[in-house]
Amino acid sequence: MAISNISDPMTSLIEVYMPDFAIIGSGAMGSAVAKRLARAKAAGMVPVGRQELTKAELILSIVPPAEAIKVAGLVADISSGMQAPAPFIDLNAIAPKTMQALAARFEGSSVEVLDGAIIGGPPVPGKTGPTIYISGDTAARSRLREDCGLRIRRLDGPLGAASALKMCYAGINKGFIGLGTAMLLAPSRSGAAESLKAKLSESLPDVDSKLSRSIPDMYAKAYRWVAEMQEIADFLGENDPAATIFRGMADVFSRMANDVEGSRMLVGQLDENIAHRGTDN
Repeated sequence: MAISNISDPMTSLIEVYMPDFAIIGSGAMGSAVAKRLARAKAAGMVPVGRQELTKAELILSIVPPAEAIKVAGLVADISSGMQAPAPFIDLNAIAPKTMQALAARFEGSSVEVLDGAIIGGPPVPGKTGPTIYISGDTAARSRLREDCGLRIRRLDGPLGAASALKMCYAGINKGFIGLGTAMLLAPSRSGAAESLKAKLSESLPDVDSKLSRSIPDMYAKAYRWVAEMQEIADFLGENDPAATIFRGMADVFSRMANDVEGSRMLVGQLDENIAHRGTDN
């Protein structure tokens, strides 16, 4: 499969195209979904420029949350004036109100905008995941891709329902990882790291196991999770005290992202604390 970077004044993206669909994406998830859809190099997927999107029958957006509205604007501009433009499915981790703002970019056009969410890790050979949830799909446009190996679930709800599901799931899953990251860093400042890890192993072995797997896996993704935590805070709203928690989580992941690109001091502390197998006295 040929995938290449396409330079754009708004954002750096990857665009790939097959005879009936296009993916605008970057990173592990966009590339892996593209591979699952293409199945093989022989399937004919090639990198394209903007105007090739006018030939697609379906356009998927799989980008970091902060880029979602920019991508929608790009597609709206390309689709303007077309008599039968392709449906556009946003599959990004954004709040329902961001989804509504995104859909507003297509006002005045005939583009059908669908709300989507990807839950699960990037597709890998031999496994079925992830699951793609779609809402606002009154014409079952997403059915076009089920025969290519993706797990599609349609939600009986309006535009924004899939995004709400993603916010809730990510808030639990990634919020838990953020909480674990903060609490595994904290004891390094007071000499309690080894005892904490031993207690987790003894009393909460499932929690210990998940954090031991998920925290190292988070390092390379932390920069993308910052905007996702902010979207979750927006989803909860100013009147929900939990919104403050997720603004804090955005700061946790921002701090980790800076550390990953810098000294990696925090990464080293976390790796050491995760590795502890001492005895709690």
